[in-house]
Amino acid sequence: MKDENPVLVKSYAFSKRVVLLYKLLLQNKQPRSVADQILRCGTSIGANIEEAVGGFSRRDFADKCSIAYKEARGAHYWLRLLRDTECLDPVLAASMIDDAEELKRILAAIIISTRTPTE
Repeated sequence: MKDENPVLVKSYAFSKRVVLLYKLLLQNKQPRSVADQILRCGTSIGANIEEAVGGFSRRDFADKCSIAYKEARGAHYWLRLLRDTECLDPVLAASMIDDAEELKRILAAIIISTRTPTE
């Protein structure tokens, strides 16, 4: 059996957490516009990685990973904002922020290695 791509697995798991967070934010009557933002960028990470894996060229792959990286930065921002405005439990926020940071690090490494010319 072929091993699953770790960044696909991690980004999908993060997307699931973001969807559940979105539902929780709406249930707790938190600002909808902020909930919408974290939903958009948090789920976009995995979608862009999935598209990158299906890319037709090395450049296409790197470009989609770059978009995913930017979305991970956006998710990181919105999670910190939710934490710092007390819209999100600090323990849950810390866990999700850690996940977003891990995705940023993985994606940055992928982008650097993909854009480095091969010999």
